[in-house]
Amino acid sequence: MTKRELVLEALSHRNQGKVPQAINFTGDAIEKFADSLLADYPDTQVQQDLQAGILSKAQAVSLSIGNHLLHVYPPWWNWHITSDAFSAVDPPQYLPDTRGYGSYEDFFAQVAHIREKYNVYIVATIYGSHWEKAYFARGIENFLRDLAGNTQWAQSLLDFIIRKNLVMLENILTATEIDAVLLGSDWGTQIDLIMSPKCFRSMIKPGEQMEYDLVKKYGKQVFIHSCGNIVRILNDLVEMGVDCLNPIQSECMDLAFLKKEYGSSLSFYGGISTQQTLPYGTPDEVQDETRRVVDLMSRDGGYLISPSQEIQHDVCYDNIKSLINTAQRYWL
Repeated sequence: MTKRELVLEALSHRNQGKVPQAINFTGDAIEKFADSLLADYPDTQVQQDLQAGILSKAQAVSLSIGNHLLHVYPPWWNWHITSDAFSAVDPPQYLPDTRGYGSYEDFFAQVAHIREKYNVYIVATIYGSHWEKAYFARGIENFLRDLAGNTQWAQSLLDFIIRKNLVMLENILTATEIDAVLLGSDWGTQIDLIMSPKCFRSMIKPGEQMEYDLVKKYGKQVFIHSCGNIVRILNDLVEMGVDCLNPIQSECMDLAFLKKEYGSSLSFYGGISTQQTLPYGTPDEVQDETRRVVDLMSRDGGYLISPSQEIQHDVCYDNIKSLINTAQRYWL
């Protein structure tokens, strides 16, 4: 079974006796640890592709340590805001300008090469895709105020983002090598949703649904990245067709509850604490937590071994190796 096939089996909630791995790092952590990780988990093909500029350093680390899933980053768009009007308390009477970035030719060539050489599960990853994109334009305090008091303008901004996203998604979804699209919009705090469930359902959910439907139309799976406690909209995400939820922070949501209540309808990607155990624990404690989380969450499939967030630079190297080595025992 290839690495891609093992991820597909896990996402289909079939336990094949092995659990796929998807451990990733922040940019600062890549700068600090990449050379050591590439030396300790060497891979000749990865080194060649890194030197040739086909892989980023983060992607090279991901493949070298044995990940079954690889994040790739398609051409996308950003705001082009040159006026202070968007940081004022009240929004302007127009929407922001935008600029696209990235090369489609380079993106299609990269995913074709990755599929041929590594046969991992490929996730086209778009962080800050909708809700976050909106408050990036206005600032989070202003946009929360807009949701409550400038509702029409807020909805027009959210709708504008979705229209842009759908065009960009259609430009990449014909790539047969892409297995899934991850859309990132952090809807939660450590305690609860940032907005009310009613607000999510009326203003955010319809646009998200259009994106998920488009991804599904092309035969891809839908991954959602949302930090925080989003229990109150998990039924919505299931109804909308989400396949996999990331990052599931154990400090925010009870993992046993998630597995019991949603384990047959959602797959999970994360769960190993990056707030406590990885930065502050010992290698033995990292090993113990990794085993506990994997044994719980991988029952009947539906789980990818991963920290609850990308590993940051404040995690000691011995703890990183303990996590990787423990995870590898579940699939080697």
